Amino acid sequence: MAGKARNTMSKTSQGGEKPIAPNKNARRLYELLETLEAGLSLTGSEVKSLRAGKVSFKDGYVRFSDGEAWLVGVHIAEYENAGYSGHEPERPRKLLLHQAEIRHLRTKVEQKGLTVIPVRMYFKNGRVKLEIALARGKKVHDRRDDLKARDIDRETARELVKY
Repeated sequence: MAGKARNTMSKTSQGGEKPIAPNKNARRLYELLETLEAGLSLTGSEVKSLRAGKVSFKDGYVRFSDGEAWLVGVHIAEYENAGYSGHEPERPRKLLLHQAEIRHLRTKVEQKGLTVIPVRMYFKNGRVKLEIALARGKKVHDRRDDLKARDIDRETARELVKY
């Protein structure tokens, strides 16, 4: 069967992004100022667990120490078929960023009282990527204002549909 060559590569290996999980509370609890894409240093069983979508961002944030950035508080469930070589679900994971990016984020966090949080995790070209954001925590009244604005938008959309 010479002749036509078939493209057997999957969509993710061609450059597309395959979402793993979003951090649903990020936009609700924080005002996102700027975002960055970072790689993650993971073990094999963690990647297998991420392919199954078993990740929780509940208390996740980025900590800086010794010129490196670490993802802390993100729970990646243990992979059932890992055997003896499993991983610790809540271990700190090293973020793969350039030194200039680390310095930039670290100075913003130290000077302005901001924090760096994970926003979403996805596969890109077969590698796990994490979108992180420099964020400022919202106050309770800010969250209430967001809810009111969303309700007003919903009501106006309903009224426009009627006419």
